[in-house]
Amino acid sequence: MRIPPKPASPPPTAPRRSLWRWLRIAGVAIVFVLLIPYALVPLYRVVDPVSTLMLWRRVTGARVERIVVPMGRIDPNLPRAVIAAEDGSFCTHHGIDLRQMREAVAQADALSDARGGSTITQQLAKNLFLWQGRSFVRKGLELPLALWINLVIPKRRQLEIYLNIAEWGPNGEFGAEAAARRAFGKPARQLTPQEAALLAATLPNPVRRNPRQPGPGLRRLTGIYMTRAASEKVDACLRPAR
Repeated sequence: MRIPPKPASPPPTAPRRSLWRWLRIAGVAIVFVLLIPYALVPLYRVVDPVSTLMLWRRVTGARVERIVVPMGRIDPNLPRAVIAAEDGSFCTHHGIDLRQMREAVAQADALSDARGGSTITQQLAKNLFLWQGRSFVRKGLELPLALWINLVIPKRRQLEIYLNIAEWGPNGEFGAEAAARRAFGKPARQLTPQEAALLAATLPNPVRRNPRQPGPGLRRLTGIYMTRAASEKVDACLRPAR
C-alpha cells in the first residue's frame, strides 16, 4: 500500500515573519549593548570615566561635585586604607575573590543581606557600567566584567579610577578630592592616616556616615582600618608602571 506524501507546511504568514525579524533585531541590539562595556574598558586605561550614578544625577539635574586627581596627588594613606576596608586581597586576586564571596553569602540570609563580598574591581564594574542595588542579574553581569577589567587595566589604575568615582558624600560628592575637601577642608594629598581611614570607613554608606562628625561606630572602624592599613603589603601593586 502506497503512503500518501505529507502535505507541505504552509508558508509563514506576514505577521509571523515580521515578529521574527523584530526579535532578531532586538537580540542583536541586546548583544551590542552588553558588549559596549567590554569595548570601553581599554579606553579607561587613559581616559577618566564617570560612573552610572554620576550620569544619572546629571540627567536628573541633581548636584555632582568631582575633581579628578591622579594617584600621585592622593595621599598614600588613602589607597592603603581603602584596600584595608574594602578588599584586603586586592593586590593578589584576578578581579573576583571566590573565598570572600562564599563567606559573604554564607553569612547572609539573602542576597540583599550580603555584605563585603565584592572586590574593588567588582565595585568598579558596577559603578562604571551597571546599576545600584543587589540582584542576581546584576551580579551575573558584574563578574565577567570584573575579570575583563582586571585583565586589561593595571591594579594601580583600577584603584585610581575607583578613588575618583566612588560616592563619598550625601549631596553628590564623588571622588577622593571632593571627599577630603568636604570632610576636612583640605586636598586629598594632605590627608593624615586617621583622616584617610575615616574616609575609607565612610565608603559603604556615605549618605549616613559623616566623617566630619563621626559617631562611636565610625570611630571604631577608623581605628581598625588604620591598623590594617599600616600592616598591608600593597606598595608593590600601587607603584607606577615603568
